[in-house]
Amino acid sequence: MKKNLIAYLSTLFIIAALTVSFLKYSFDKNQIILDTVMSSITNNHYSPKALDDNFSNKFFDLYIKMLDRSKIYLMQADVENLSRYKNKVDDQLKNETFELFDLSYEIISRRISEKENWYKEILSQKLNYKSNEEYQTDGDKVAFAKNEAELKNRWKQYLQYLTLARLNESLDAQDKIKGKKDTIAPILPFDTLEAQARTKVMKSMSDYFKRIKKINSKKDRYAQYVNMVATMFDPHTEFFPPREKKRFDQTLSGQLEGIGARLQQKDEFIKITELVVGGPAYKEGQLKAGDLILKVGQASAEPVDIVGMDIDDAIDLIKGKKGTEVRLTVKKTDGSIRQINLIRDIILLDETFAHSAIIQNQNSKTGYIKLPSFYSDFTRNNAHHCTDDMRKEIQKLKALNVEGIIIDLRDNGGGSLSEVVDLSGLFIKYGPIVQVRNRESKIEEQMDRDPSQLYDGPLVILINRNSASASEIMAAALQDYKRAVIIGTQSFGKGTVQNFIELDRFLLPQFDSIKPLGSLKITISKFYRINGGTTQLRGVTPDITLPDAWFYIESGEKELDNPMPWDEIQKASYSSLNTIQYDKIKKSSQERVGISAEFKLLEEEAKLIKSRKDDTQYSLDLQKYLTESKKFKDENKKFESLKNDLKNFKPTLLPEDLKLLAADTNKLNREKKWADGLKKDVYLQEACFVISDLKK
Repeated sequence: MKKNLIAYLSTLFIIAALTVSFLKYSFDKNQIILDTVMSSITNNHYSPKALDDNFSNKFFDLYIKMLDRSKIYLMQADVENLSRYKNKVDDQLKNETFELFDLSYEIISRRISEKENWYKEILSQKLNYKSNEEYQTDGDKVAFAKNEAELKNRWKQYLQYLTLARLNESLDAQDKIKGKKDTIAPILPFDTLEAQARTKVMKSMSDYFKRIKKINSKKDRYAQYVNMVATMFDPHTEFFPPREKKRFDQTLSGQLEGIGARLQQKDEFIKITELVVGGPAYKEGQLKAGDLILKVGQASAEPVDIVGMDIDDAIDLIKGKKGTEVRLTVKKTDGSIRQINLIRDIILLDETFAHSAIIQNQNSKTGYIKLPSFYSDFTRNNAHHCTDDMRKEIQKLKALNVEGIIIDLRDNGGGSLSEVVDLSGLFIKYGPIVQVRNRESKIEEQMDRDPSQLYDGPLVILINRNSASASEIMAAALQDYKRAVIIGTQSFGKGTVQNFIELDRFLLPQFDSIKPLGSLKITISKFYRINGGTTQLRGVTPDITLPDAWFYIESGEKELDNPMPWDEIQKASYSSLNTIQYDKIKKSSQERVGISAEFKLLEEEAKLIKSRKDDTQYSLDLQKYLTESKKFKDENKKFESLKNDLKNFKPTLLPEDLKLLAADTNKLNREKKWADGLKKDVYLQEACFVISDLKK
């Protein structure tokens, strides 16, 4: 009752404030959008920030970065011209004026038009492939150009870098032709290949400028400006114009056919925001939330550069019929560029649910359950709830007398709070699971009130850097109770809760003509462990940390702009079990990992990836570029063995499931393929060893 009253009063305050503003500004839609966003944040955000000079300075720096991340459009004089407003953004927001936005839009529009002529001039003639120059791909490591000549040279370097990549691909293809005796494909001279490479880059740049001019409308730029204001409060508070909100919930799968990913337009990039569990991208494993899609290729066709492309057009390129191949060139969160090949498929609902396997690891028998998300559906009869499904899988594994159970929460981005509370309760007798604090600082304990305990045997939880939200709640609770051993890497560190607010709800009927305004995703509360610390920023630290390929790359919530801080509240009342000898378990694991060929190789790969991330300069000399490219490919070959099956490690489907699936050969084959994929999982093998240690 109290929650409903607070929400009602909050809505009245916003409507009252906005009515005065709307009358004052005579239906200026841009002003009304900003007023509505700011009022909603002030009255609903968990921890609204003060609008002061500190806010202005941070906003200005991030806004300039958003305008020109690569520093190939603006010059230092442009930034200095805009800097007159660096300490005045707070005043403009309070006074409801747009001096910074208006000037920045005028400048960036003019600079974009200028560069369209530059690329045509530069690419119209053969480039110097014996250059001593290097191109810096990381915009954070260069300053804005001091003058037009310096900026034009940077464009020359940028275009030569793109041309070298195309030329490298062509020369590789020619080498393959030379090695085939039965081919009739022609061997082309270098000058022809070089001209073709420039032509391809010319077309790519032409398409790019068509797209960037399309999204450079004042309406789209204004939406970016308002969103930048919103994200100053925390990275998960975001403004969505009407079309973006519609796309937020739309998958790339089209009519259930595609790669299974959700995306969002962020500045000039198409960004992966979530993978659809059970989809091709999720099962293939390389594409992750946060990745930026740079190019899209259809099977063997020439990839299309989609930087600057409208999101609707990008979706049309990516989605497609089952069985067709799409090649995505993506920029990973560590800065590396990868090509990921996916076969489009129908996304099957049953693959999004919990499913289990039996693992024979040397002489032990361990139960394994993969939980892709904390799903729940109260809208349909006979709908799946993850706690009910997990209960069934645990009971099946107990009937097989497994030594212990591994629950895999890797890449599990969260889901229902009620489900994670109920599910965690299957492994303890009674007590709090998580604490939730709202903006009024009221703390509510989410409790497991069922005194029964479905499973009390050895338990391991697997997590990684993509385990977030509800996954972190479960791992943290079972760690605090000392009920399980947590294995893997540091989790993501998202300890906040968001709600969507439809901005149109605050408009009085006489203002219907300016609808729709859009939506605001806003942070309303924060999660805390039962030990008092929040999962925000720090996530969950595993009891046993295992290296992975991204081990030395900083990632997670702490790497986002304006994250909310870590803090702590009073510890909840609970009792730890203290039945696990963590020191002995950890020591045994360290000894195994220390002599494991697979983990040594993973450690080596992690160091290599870290060095590549730090090395962001590329030679513009053709021979040096080709040498570096070959070295890169040769180094990658060293890690191919990590895709091999592990010795004496045999995951199989449960006998009961094999019987149930016997009549459905398609589903049976899918499930067998899933179980076969586990044979390569060195983290899962180490988790089995830990279960054996716990059993002892």
